[in-house]
Amino acid sequence: MLIGMTSEPEQQIGVGTPDAFQRLWTPHRMAYIQGQDKPSGPGAEDGCPFCSIPAKSDEDGLVVARGEHVYAVLNLYPYNGGHLMVVPYRHVADYTELDGPETAELADFTKRAMAALRAASGAHGFNIGMNQGSVAGAGIAAHLHQHLVPRWGGDTNFMPVIGHTKVLPQLLGDTRAMLAGAWPAA
Repeated sequence: MLIGMTSEPEQQIGVGTPDAFQRLWTPHRMAYIQGQDKPSGPGAEDGCPFCSIPAKSDEDGLVVARGEHVYAVLNLYPYNGGHLMVVPYRHVADYTELDGPETAELADFTKRAMAALRAASGAHGFNIGMNQGSVAGAGIAAHLHQHLVPRWGGDTNFMPVIGHTKVLPQLLGDTRAMLAGAWPAA
């Protein structure tokens, strides 16, 4: 927990005139905003979370499936429920650095992730992509990762558009268990 932060709800008296809006507080996102656990440099030894996740249990690392060259993991700061990433074990920054077997398994895991998300959550569509480099929006540019964000008809409502807040209907551990159970065999 960040210093000075609490997960307990607290009434804030005297902070202004009520404006008829309900507040949805998401203090856990402050860790992401402040860069907690973000690598200190470009190397695997510089605190890369994608290098440390494979050493954890599936539950602790939010790993959905493991392959020989890549693994699928839930995004700790998801855009939508079920937001996965396919990540090579090898610490490479650029898609062009992947070898043939890594590229093939990354593509296979992408297809299997789509099948698992459809089976487990009835996803209607997907946003799939990689942000290559920090200037392209990569939060962790030093370690390649591909995002798979499930989408449903009508899933964009006033919360993300007006309130800049995403409401997720399930805890990450429960989502991980659901998707791991739906993961198709090779």
